[in-house]
Amino acid sequence: MRRTSTRRRFLVGAGATGVAGLAGCLGGGSNAGSDPEPESSADSGATGSTGTMTGTPISGDHSLLLNWKPSGLHAPYFAAKANGFYDEEGLSLSAIESGEGSTFSAKQAGLGNVEFAISSSDQVVNINSRGLSPQSVGVVMQKSPAVVFSTRETFGGELTSVDQLAGKTVGTGPGMVRVLTTLLLEDAGIRDDVEMVDTGYDTVQQLLSGKIDAAGGVFGDAISAEAQDYTVDSIAVGDTVPSYGHVVAAEREWAAENAGAVRAFLRATARGAAWAQSNPGEATDALIDANGVLEESRDQQRRKWETMAAEFMTGDAVAEHGWGWSESEPWGVVHDALADTDALDGEVDLKSVWTNEYLDTEYEYIGSYIDAV
Repeated sequence: MRRTSTRRRFLVGAGATGVAGLAGCLGGGSNAGSDPEPESSADSGATGSTGTMTGTPISGDHSLLLNWKPSGLHAPYFAAKANGFYDEEGLSLSAIESGEGSTFSAKQAGLGNVEFAISSSDQVVNINSRGLSPQSVGVVMQKSPAVVFSTRETFGGELTSVDQLAGKTVGTGPGMVRVLTTLLLEDAGIRDDVEMVDTGYDTVQQLLSGKIDAAGGVFGDAISAEAQDYTVDSIAVGDTVPSYGHVVAAEREWAAENAGAVRAFLRATARGAAWAQSNPGEATDALIDANGVLEESRDQQRRKWETMAAEFMTGDAVAEHGWGWSESEPWGVVHDALADTDALDGEVDLKSVWTNEYLDTEYEYIGSYIDAV
């Protein structure tokens, strides 16, 4: 896999992708999206509290809306709830609700219909362009879950480099995952040598049946293919294109007025993530105890969580600042990708759509997350 550390301008070669095609996002299901390039948007905020767990009760019940149906990607929240981490923070988290996509969850957060929502950076930006104010208060996935993958049976060998896709057919579904796949091919200088086709929401099956040579999707799709006894090789888009995956969103004014609740939620969630990473089996149990239908896919759910924890949740920003930290570049990348494809409905002040203000970096499971796991 080729990794590029230098900063690029990432021209979007997916100009044919319309607004409707970008309604999807990089979320918990197949074929979703997130990413673009920075303007001079400065890091918005440092920590603003003591970073201690007081356990002082926070008034009211709070709920968390997921971006999709519960899966291994949501292990931290169920682990934190099952272990009483939210309660220890004095926060009553009464429900963890199944979602209908990152667009929906960002909108519900922006409307103030839920206190906390799991969404994606592209949809936080998108919904801000439409007159609402969901704000990312913490990044769960420091790297987009988007991958380009294939099976050795279909590809005729091991996929190790983007350059190998020249002369091949690559299929993706709608949404930001298509834009991210295009950016990856553009960066490698082979976009014109690749036939890109729309596979709708049937990308994995079209790959397995040999209708396409490789697929653009999310890493959960690759795990699903592997579960069908195929040998799968993946290239993570986020190794080349700066882009975030899941983020925690809350309505901006509500967050400012309820800073204690936001900080408590983030502390408990970070602790849940650290615990789940150290105890993947027990974390999978907690997920399935709350969502019995997942029992039949237990192994896949555990694999999704372990892959997310090991490959997508940490990075330089977490090592330097702590769990959940945002930097300006990935937000700029997603904004530019959306703007270049006319997917935004208005101007967006990037400094207002994300913040680090509520991250207690003195708290061990945030500021020292890397050491904790």
